[in-house]
Amino acid sequence: MPKIIEWRGYKFFFFSNEGSPLEPCHIHVRKGASIAKFWIEPEITLHSSYEMTSKELAQIRKVIEKNNKLIWRKWNEFFSQ
Repeated sequence: MPKIIEWRGYKFFFFSNEGSPLEPCHIHVRKGASIAKFWIEPEITLHSSYEMTSKELAQIRKVIEKNNKLIWRKWNEFFSQ
């Protein structure tokens, strides 16, 4: 489970087994028992969330937008192996 970013207690990560065939680029975000999944392609969109407020999700989306290139780079490095 490669961790990509840590921000204000939120961990942004990929699961190492993302399905077969591999799902499109996305990121999971967790803080305590709260979790969300955002698609990165074709655009950044919320896929699902549990126990997160709309305010939290909006802030997380901004972090993802700001780090979009990093997320893509780490995704490609990890899943191209």
